Amino acid sequence: MANPTRFGEGEARLKAMHEAEYPGGVVVDPTPITAGQEVTIFYNGLLGKEGNGQVYLHYGYGRDKNWRDVKDMRMERTGWGWVSDITVQNFEGRLSFCFKDGANNWDNNNGTNWSFQIHDGSQSY
Repeated sequence: MANPTRFGEGEARLKAMHEAEYPGGVVVDPTPITAGQEVTIFYNGLLGKEGNGQVYLHYGYGRDKNWRDVKDMRMERTGWGWVSDITVQNFEGRLSFCFKDGANNWDNNNGTNWSFQIHDGSQSY
């Protein structure tokens, strides 16, 4: 992995992400999110707990319900939850996402989804 991450690499990274205390069982790494970089989205929430079915990352760019370039990505099951890697584009300055399963059940963070500012790499943090 080319990006620095606070959770390490490989299987140890997934385990550390699982053990992190985050609302809704969602971890995004690395943060802050920079346009053009790959980020990992880890999900260990309400969906996919029964050991059957499939969880999908539903994501797009923009605020609230006005997302652009919306995609569904099949997430990979791990021993600690579900994971997807995406390369972030800089549409509308925000990455927004939620999750769904194969039966069309949704986890959308109680209607607010998850949303992160996308930086262009020139800002200091």
